[in-house]
Amino acid sequence: MNLFQSDEYKRNQPLAFRLKPDTLSHFYGQEHILSKGKVLRELIEKDKIKSLILFGPPGTGKSLIAHIIAKKTKSKFYQLNAVISNVAELRELIKQARYQLVQNNTRTIIFIDEIHRFNKAQQDALLPSVESGEIILIGATTQNPFFYIIPALQSRSHIFEFKPLDNNALNSIFEYALKNKEKGLGSLNIKIASEIKERIVEKSGGDARKLLNILEMCVIIAQNNNKSKRIEITEKIVNEVLSQEYFLYDKRGDYHYDIISAFIKSLRGSDPDAAIYWLARMIAGGEDPRFIARRLVIFASEDIGNAYPLALVVAQACFEAVQHIGMPESQIILAQVTTFLATSPKSNASYLAINKALDDVNKGVILEVPQHLKDAHYKGAEKLEHGKDYKYPHNFEGHWVEQEYIPVKKKYYEPTDIGYEKKIKDLIRKHFIKGVKNESQNSINKCL
Repeated sequence: MNLFQSDEYKRNQPLAFRLKPDTLSHFYGQEHILSKGKVLRELIEKDKIKSLILFGPPGTGKSLIAHIIAKKTKSKFYQLNAVISNVAELRELIKQARYQLVQNNTRTIIFIDEIHRFNKAQQDALLPSVESGEIILIGATTQNPFFYIIPALQSRSHIFEFKPLDNNALNSIFEYALKNKEKGLGSLNIKIASEIKERIVEKSGGDARKLLNILEMCVIIAQNNNKSKRIEITEKIVNEVLSQEYFLYDKRGDYHYDIISAFIKSLRGSDPDAAIYWLARMIAGGEDPRFIARRLVIFASEDIGNAYPLALVVAQACFEAVQHIGMPESQIILAQVTTFLATSPKSNASYLAINKALDDVNKGVILEVPQHLKDAHYKGAEKLEHGKDYKYPHNFEGHWVEQEYIPVKKKYYEPTDIGYEKKIKDLIRKHFIKGVKNESQNSINKCL
């Protein structure tokens, strides 16, 4: 018997590896791209895979989808890891793919894990074969592909974002692991209280791999501590396992999202000392300074916004400087901007506003553009400046005039009383009062 097919070998594999599903029936989460009728699910089920870029946090199912495709497809399937693969290996696979296509009319899928680690030259080597259809590329990455994947590959691929798993998906995976006798822990007599289970789910942070690793380690410790057939996972055991989980920083995934989350939350909480500590952890761990700088730019807009508009300018300057200067000097710039943003006034009003508006649009609230706001139009050969009855604000006192800008009045942006946003709020209130006065005067005039 092949050693790699033996029951003993399979039992010694990590639980997360053993539980890899071969079909979508036991894949949990990512309903936004994998529920019935969604594009990615249709491509998999009909074996019509096109070149794909799958990106998102670790443990959310990117590699699992590649594994399911490998089991489902009639195409040749090869897997590479960008950390250890090179251009010569790629070219050899492309050569084989070309032969299979010409001789057997068989497609070839090449799955490249951590594709963001391929440099531009390596990604360029893929481009001609992806474009010609000689290979179908599936790339998986924990990084934003719009920053790490060359535009030419982006435009020739379907890009799907994998999100951290919610509690429903994690609970389903947890139960599947406990009940599955062939691949999981179903043959063991495991006792675990619901509150202990909830704690493990919470600490996994949306990462199925981390969830299963924590569960497996708890089972191992419980087995060592208890010689009886019953395995009880206690709070003490969970605490022991979790105490080892968060010390290191792994820029390749395992602690990456925990530390950046702590960093952003410290900034949001206006604690410069905590933010600097988490920044130091990332720098010491070798994190890409461009990644940190991008998150600072996003934070400046999402969490500071119009309370201090200059914050976005400072963060953008940081991003530009980091790209041109590099490490180790960039850590000084990152530290300066981190402390600046941590101590800036905060408002997420703009962030909430766009989310409310998008929610309306996604629910089908599609409003007609008022006639007087429509684009310039023509009457014969004469171009008219604006739609009929449009009032040009600059022609009025204070450069403001009351008129309809949306057919159904909506309140999306609600400025706070913090920082510069208080001035914005006062200006909106001033216009509102002026509009009410005008409306009242119009009503009086009609009566007269």
